[in-house]
Parts: sequence; C-alpha cells; structure tokens
Amino acid sequence: MAMRGLSRTLGRVTGARAVPKEKRSTTMPQIQKRFLNVHEYLSQELMGKFGIRVPKGSVARTPEEAQRVAERLGGKDWIIKAQVLAGGRGKGTFDSGLKGGVQMASKPADVKEIAAKMIGHRLVTKQTGAEGRPVNMVQVTERLYVRSEKYVAFVMDRASLGPVLIASSQGGMDIEAVAAETPHLIIRENIDIFKGLQPEQAERVARAIGFEADHINDVKDQLMKLYDLFMKKDATLIEINPFVETADGRIMCLDAKINFDDNALFRQADVAAMRDPTQEDEREVQAAEHDLNYIGLDGNIACLVNGAGLAMATMDIIKLHGGEPANFLDVGGGANEKQIAEAFKLLNSDPRVQAILVNIFGGIMRCDIIALGIIKAAKEIGLKKPLVVRLEGTNQERGRELLDASGLRIFSCEDLDQAAQTSVKIAKITQMAMEANLAVKFELPI
Repeated sequence: MAMRGLSRTLGRVTGARAVPKEKRSTTMPQIQKRFLNVHEYLSQELMGKFGIRVPKGSVARTPEEAQRVAERLGGKDWIIKAQVLAGGRGKGTFDSGLKGGVQMASKPADVKEIAAKMIGHRLVTKQTGAEGRPVNMVQVTERLYVRSEKYVAFVMDRASLGPVLIASSQGGMDIEAVAAETPHLIIRENIDIFKGLQPEQAERVARAIGFEADHINDVKDQLMKLYDLFMKKDATLIEINPFVETADGRIMCLDAKINFDDNALFRQADVAAMRDPTQEDEREVQAAEHDLNYIGLDGNIACLVNGAGLAMATMDIIKLHGGEPANFLDVGGGANEKQIAEAFKLLNSDPRVQAILVNIFGGIMRCDIIALGIIKAAKEIGLKKPLVVRLEGTNQERGRELLDASGLRIFSCEDLDQAAQTSVKIAKITQMAMEANLAVKFELPI
C-alpha cells in the first residue's frame, strides 16, 4: 500500500477531520510525496541485517536465473514476485497477458516460464496508470505455510509528532478496507521518539492483535528490531503485510514495503544506492540531478515558479481558468542561470506541454536579473514552446522591458490571473491546431 494510502488510514484511526470535498484543492491529490521507495527484495535484505526474519529467496533478472534460484532453494513450491514500485501488483496485469504480479509454481521449469512473462514486460496496477511500470527483475522465494496473518506498520505521524506503530489482526488484506469497515480492529500505539518503542508497548500490541502467549516474546523481539531499523535508517514507513506465524511456529515478515526520507539520504549512502530510476518518472530523475524540485503531472501547461506556496497557487489558478498543470516546479530562491536553463530544457522536452508559465516573485533576487536569466536560457536551448512570464517585485518594470525587447515568443503579463488566462488560451489553441494537423503562430495580443 502506498504511503498516501496509509496516511488516509491513519486519519480514520485517529479520528482526524477530513477537508470537505467542496473545499479540497483539485490539484493537490495528483502530487506524490517525495519518499524513496525501494524494491521488496532490497527491503528484505536490509531487514535480514537487523535480525528480522524473512523468507529465503533471491532476486533474478532473467527467466533462467529465476529457475536456478528455485533449484538452489529446494522444496516443492516457490513464490515468484514481480519487483515493481507500485501497489496492487497482486491484481495487476502484464502486457504479456499474465494476470497477477505474485505467482506460485511447483516446478523450477514453471518458475522460468512465469518469470519470462514478467521480466521485460510492463505491469499495470491501480497505482501505475495505463502505461504501467517496467519489471526488470523478480524475487523467487520459498513458499511458507501460514497459520495466522497479521498487519504491522511503523510510520511517522505528524498528528502525534512522532512514530506510530499500527497493527491489526486482519493481515493479508487491504488495510484501508479494514480501517473503513472495521476500524476497531486496528491498533495504534504512539511512540515517544526520545524514548523509542518500549518492550511493554510491543508486548501490548502483540497481545492485542491475537498472538498466543507462547509467541509473545518472539513477536515483541521482531517488533523491537523493526523499530530499530525504522529509526536507524531514517525510514518514513515500514509496512509488513502479512506479518505471520508459520505452520511450524515461526514469526516472519512475508511481505515488506519500506519508504525512506529523501532529506536524510546524505547520511544513508547504502539506502541511496538502492534507488531504481527505471521505476520513477524520467522527468523527475532529470530534475533531481540539477537540484530542482519537480513533480510531473498530466496536464499541458508547464509551470516554473520560485517558492512552493507560489507554485501551488499557480497550479490552482490554472485549474480555475480551465487549464491543466503539467508539473510542479519550484526553482527556489537561489537558483542560478544553469539551473534555470536545465528547468527550461526539461519543460521544453515534454511533448505534452503546449505552453510554459513562469511566475516569479522577485524579493532578494531582482526581476531584471531574473528576466536576463530567462532570456539567456530560452536562447541557449532554442525554446519552442510559447512562454508566458509574470514578474512581480524589485525592478519588475525593467524586467518586463527586457522580455518585451528580447525578440522571443514571450508573453509578459502584469498579474498572475492574466498570466494564467493567457497560458490556458495558448494551450487550448495549440491543442486544437495539433488535432487539425495545423501549424500555429502566436502574435500579441491573443
């Protein structure tokens, strides 16, 4: 389950008030939180280093390698899991026709056959969109027979200003459905971040979710180790679903999802190395290389703004006038000419973008200096998209004069409302022209 889903579940459990539907931003739900998410096999390898029990298994990048893993593991049955950073893989569909990103096989040859339908194909789930995500590897593990399934998660919760342990006796299920239909079955244990998870808290949770007395100490031990991993590796989420008792009495984590705080990666080099850029939006990967705060959306009006709050307001006003933002891009207050140029390259290369709206508030940085940077960047990259610029702040008039005299296809606007309306008009005209196989050239006024 995604971090966003668990956040909604936390809201149900804690009784947090929801924002009325009519007052919700139409833009906000499309923006994803920036947490590093790693593949399940890497999560399990990391858990093993902390003494947390996980199934025996290994990753395979070819069907033949998957068969060899099964042969090496031995046994009669194996589980094959597509390694993809998206929830809902169990109910997903591959472009190969295979249904389900988690499969079972009873012969090594069958493991190879199933892996061949996963590796090199795209998996479409409820979280990927129609384009799906590429599957470059699978995890092959032993099959374990389970006596009972529970749910366990550690998450950073802003409402309680610290970590929270969430658990339920209803493991192996969609925790959001459990929270919505039977919220009394979800246990919440707030953790004092200065003291850490206490043994008595772990024991209380273990008993509350239905583990038998002879397993309490073992469950407590595993919960304490999970919390240790959570804190030492700067995780924002550790979700184990299911957290099980096997038929032979072992307590194990069968499925693992771990998210990490991007802001802490400077001290977590081993975690940073686990990032898989093939599972991320290519535009976001490119932006991160130049320290740009970028999140891709599905619209056709690109935004380049300084300041996160101003960026959100810019996207909202585009929506208000009937347009769709193509991205969130905050260049910050200290962006240099190189970063501005890279930002324009990114926006200019997006085939969905029909217009670019630049909304800058010049405070410490003067608007005339910003205008010079925009002109230089636009000329260097050969900007092809119509550019709408709104400058406000120090030396704004001089900045507008520079833009007007640049000879570039720049529409200089005095206020944000006018800039948004102009951007929406341009995008709509360009889209209609493209659909009619016509070329379009803009001249002032439009």
